[in-house]
Amino acid sequence: MLIGCAAGRGGHASGETAKTRVVGLGMIHGEHRSSSAYSVERIQDAVRRIRPDAVLCEIPPDRLAAAREEFDRTGTITEPRVRVFPEYVDALFPLTREMRFEIVPCAGWTKAISDDRAAKLREWATTRPAETAEVQGADAESDRALAAESAALGLTPDHPLFIHSEAYDRITKRGLEPYDRLFNADLGLGGWSNINLAHYRLISDALDARSGQGQTVLIMFGAGHKYWFLERLVGRADVEIVDARESFR
Repeated sequence: MLIGCAAGRGGHASGETAKTRVVGLGMIHGEHRSSSAYSVERIQDAVRRIRPDAVLCEIPPDRLAAAREEFDRTGTITEPRVRVFPEYVDALFPLTREMRFEIVPCAGWTKAISDDRAAKLREWATTRPAETAEVQGADAESDRALAAESAALGLTPDHPLFIHSEAYDRITKRGLEPYDRLFNADLGLGGWSNINLAHYRLISDALDARSGQGQTVLIMFGAGHKYWFLERLVGRADVEIVDARESFR
């Protein structure tokens, strides 16, 4: 769904190619509504500073049109696969009234994949207790490490300057390793590496379509996905990764 037709802001002469500036913002989903450090308003301020030509979102491709139509008609969104993200419902969609950018849906999730994942994890809590305990223990340890590391920096774990740090990505990756190792294959399309690959294919396609135009592209996904995407984006010669913390200073 195109929201305006913003031209690239690189200002390069005809015949030249310019790298795509990519900014990755990690979202904390429902916590944005309660976080004072990383509020919906702070997301909007960051997007205004970034001035993206396109925003790649954690919205399934088959859900965007319905969400957009509903927002245009009512000013709100109740579409089930979109309404769970205040970063879109409360921050991004309202910004389309004052800014021109394209919203590009890049989520690999479907309801069937999500439901299958949830059912398997519930079952494995009983049938695979040792593996479930290892995954849950790693998750709890990750939370403790995030709290300690952010406190050492004088920040809260939900502060965007911490969420967009190398320390956050390192701790998050370590915390998700057991989940990925033990459950990815058996979860099928809903496994951690598998779903990230599905997301990234859509992200990569969107970047391919804009390559060489000098555009600014904002990726807004759950913060846990950020390290996975960044590790692959650094291999693209046509992009320049911009430090997201500059959007919050």
